Amino acid sequence: MKINQNQIAEIERKNSKIKKKSSFIWLGTYVTISLIALAAYVLFRLHIFDLLGQYRLLLQKFSLAVFFAVIVLAIGKFVEVLIHKKSSGKYTRYNLIHLTRLIGIILVAIIMISFLFTNWYAAAVSLGLISLILGFALQTPISSFIGWIYIIIRNPYSIGDRIQINDFKGDVIEISYFDTTLWEFGGDYLTNDLPSGRLIRFPNSLILESAVYNYSWEDFEYIWNQIPFYVAYTSDLDFVSKIIRQITTAELGPEMLDRIKQLKEMVKDSPVNELEIKEYPYVTFSINNNTWVEVSVTYLVPPRKASRFRTTIIHEILQELNKYPEKVLFPKGDSR
Repeated sequence: MKINQNQIAEIERKNSKIKKKSSFIWLGTYVTISLIALAAYVLFRLHIFDLLGQYRLLLQKFSLAVFFAVIVLAIGKFVEVLIHKKSSGKYTRYNLIHLTRLIGIILVAIIMISFLFTNWYAAAVSLGLISLILGFALQTPISSFIGWIYIIIRNPYSIGDRIQINDFKGDVIEISYFDTTLWEFGGDYLTNDLPSGRLIRFPNSLILESAVYNYSWEDFEYIWNQIPFYVAYTSDLDFVSKIIRQITTAELGPEMLDRIKQLKEMVKDSPVNELEIKEYPYVTFSINNNTWVEVSVTYLVPPRKASRFRTTIIHEILQELNKYPEKVLFPKGDSR
């Protein structure tokens, strides 16, 4: 396991170096373009370009606007390099970079408009009309952009979280300005919670009208799992309960007790401090509609390891119970 973690850390370091190198290349490109735009502005001021007539002033404004716009983009790229270097959290770094790019785009748009339109009133009216038309034509993208702002502020989920929204279930791998991309788990062709290999992309506007189930809450990254077993009425139920609890505890290890303590502390400091938290794994009995007793074991598990633990626990418990046919009787024939 340590080898895998070291390999992952090494890959992340290499990716970080590649991104930093790419950012510096873009930074150099922006500086070069800004110098070319500034040189073009100086050249268009020379009288030899009088033959261009009224286009000469427009080209001067455009070259100067390009110069300042590229300077803004270069500053934004430099800020991204600082974010990669100083920021420790992946989610914080991801959001800061997207926010920096958005601010850069807005500033570039303001610069281009201010240089190309001498009459601010006419520019404002033009922008108002354009905004009105786009507002009707692009309602869903605008709502999705507002959804992105909501995600940034309220943080219902972040990169790497396992979530469910409507019928979409998966691990978040990208949050753009307009949509979110999930790496699906489960799905139409699987009965477990393993990755299906499919990508799901949904508009960010969906979170403004649907409930989000987050299985990777940063304060408590565990979920409850329950496994039912079916035994006959004549079984030794105390013995069955003891075996199930022992095997489940052994498979989950002492970490589960720490999770229970953490959960109790969280509940104690919450408005639902009267909620009873039992010592888990907790075994319950219920009468099935058919001819057996349902014995269920409930335990805490990390969401991405739920399938593995469930498979192991079922295998070990059945293997152990089958050793005692005189104490543990399973339904037979068509009653199974």
